[in-house]
Amino acid sequence: MEEKKQEQQAPQTSEAKKPQQRKKPQHNNGNKKSAQPKDKDGNVNPQAKPDKNGNKNQNSKKPQQKRGRQKFQSAKNRPSALEGNEKWQSDMRKAIDANQRMHKERLQSFSKLNLKTDAKIKITPLGGLGEIGGNIAVFETDTSAIILDVGMSFPSEDMHGVDILIPDFTYLRTIKSKIKGIIISHAHEDHIGALPYLFKEMQFPIYATPLPLGMIANKFDEHGLKAQKKLFRPVEKRKVYKIGDFRVEWMHITHSIIDASSLAITTDAGTIIHTGDFKIDHTPIDGYVSDLSRFSYYGEKGVLALLSDSTNSYKPGITRSESTVGPTFDAIFSKAKGRVIMSTFSSNIHRVYQAIEHGVKHGRKVCVIGRSMERNLFIAMDLGYIDFDRSIFIDPHEVNKHNDKDVLIVTTGSQGETMSALYRMATDEHRHIKIKTSDQIIISAKAIPGNEASVSKVLNFLLKSGANVAYQDFSEIHVSGHAAQEEQKLILRLTKPKFFLPVHGEYNHITKHKETAISCGVPARNILLMGDGDQIEICPKYVKKVKSVKTGKVFIDNQVNQQISNDVVIDRQNMAEAGLVMIVAQIDKSEHKLISKPKVVSYGLVSDAKDHAFSKEMEGIVDQFVVNAKKELIQNTRAFENELRGVVRKHIFRKMKKYPTIVPTVFVM
Repeated sequence: MEEKKQEQQAPQTSEAKKPQQRKKPQHNNGNKKSAQPKDKDGNVNPQAKPDKNGNKNQNSKKPQQKRGRQKFQSAKNRPSALEGNEKWQSDMRKAIDANQRMHKERLQSFSKLNLKTDAKIKITPLGGLGEIGGNIAVFETDTSAIILDVGMSFPSEDMHGVDILIPDFTYLRTIKSKIKGIIISHAHEDHIGALPYLFKEMQFPIYATPLPLGMIANKFDEHGLKAQKKLFRPVEKRKVYKIGDFRVEWMHITHSIIDASSLAITTDAGTIIHTGDFKIDHTPIDGYVSDLSRFSYYGEKGVLALLSDSTNSYKPGITRSESTVGPTFDAIFSKAKGRVIMSTFSSNIHRVYQAIEHGVKHGRKVCVIGRSMERNLFIAMDLGYIDFDRSIFIDPHEVNKHNDKDVLIVTTGSQGETMSALYRMATDEHRHIKIKTSDQIIISAKAIPGNEASVSKVLNFLLKSGANVAYQDFSEIHVSGHAAQEEQKLILRLTKPKFFLPVHGEYNHITKHKETAISCGVPARNILLMGDGDQIEICPKYVKKVKSVKTGKVFIDNQVNQQISNDVVIDRQNMAEAGLVMIVAQIDKSEHKLISKPKVVSYGLVSDAKDHAFSKEMEGIVDQFVVNAKKELIQNTRAFENELRGVVRKHIFRKMKKYPTIVPTVFVM
């Protein structure tokens, strides 16, 4: 029986090995039979031709597959990568733990903040949120305060006769004794334009780098504030200045204007980084790239809060460099047969610089037209930010003495401002420059939200004149000065703030910026969306809104540099929307009746054809009102006029659904 069992077992053992060889390749270590040829997936391929060693190879051009590959093992049966020497295992685990701690520490460097301190800081934006422009914010401790920027904004089209808007300074009046100074991030109008109006009421030291101070000085000269320039405090970047309870450092950042800065504002509560307006331009015109190492420096020390520019928060990727505009200018200049007229923001010195540089390259003389453009360009030259030979410049009255192909005109009016030089040229009202069909006009700017209609209007005038206009059809004719999402992420990653407060933009912009911050690891609970007038209290333990303060806009007539009362603007809006009705009546108080028919005149309410019928209707309303009026009301002329105004107003609304401005004038005899 045993012999039988052995005979049965022997062939079974031999046959059992063969299928194992197919599943698990073995090296041929002197065995007579070679391993079966396999394809790249380890399957037997009897069709393969033998190679020179007698092995079959599926594709002779492909490298021979290694034999002896280990059988696949499931995850639960796979041995640990750390099996082996115990010391090696211990060292590996220590390194892994140490690296995890390092990552946590470097990504959460705000953990270095002093949680035991009772110090806190209040931040109150008074402008610049829920809008584009008008930037102003107050940073405040228990004993002192500083103001960051004092900017203006543009009015909407229904603000008739209003040139600019400035912030309401009511809150500043309540904390005037605490304010130790004003700090300026850069020289754009929406950050410095309201300073003269503030200084006519209250004055504080102004801390800023030289170019912003130079542009503020020009404004003060215009407003009769030359004596106030004694309060200017020029600052050096990378140097910390003590202002009240605050230690402030200006850090260089690239933007669409020279000499822009971000601010590191430090108190006992911690450091707050405010980016100001910025983008990360790696090839700026002057070569001065953003000082990212300072952001990193504060990020490593621990940043309490980051306030960052949200203007381009919907734009993915990065914002193109200012230097990309130059080649477009060059191409346009090379093709232009007549004069080139370039309009942009007067504060965009590098854009103006590039236009002039390419104009000179093509042999053109340069005429700068527009008070703000001329003032800003030459202050930048005087301070050494740019350098041009002054012999290239000509005055407006000299333009016609040169051939058209030899002239470049640099001017204001890129936003369609009705008093700008470009607008006056387009409407044929400029004293020296008339638009020609041979002119090449470049509008190197994008319409500020709310200004689209004004820009379109001036474009229509220019095109009707027959000139060639380059505007939005050239994508490289203008680049933004604000950071796109990847640049916003870079600042978030460098500073690693505990709290994040997006600023500068409408509510949808700061909401989108919040999403970007969350993707960069800032917890949603540590992000607070502010609005103008929200007072935020912040310390290493928390950030919260504590109250609201009065904010708003003050209307300014730029022609006389004076404020326009709110009720005046409201009356203008009402007259524009609903018209005007004037009523003149004479009343005999003894007879208690009208002496003669009242005179009724309307504007903007009914057509001329219906004016007579409307007047007759109003006469009847006035006559009935006088008959029913009480004797004591007739004796009080002002009260009588107010009552009459209300009656007429209600009647017109019932019939026409309009609330015109009613102006009654009553004479009681």
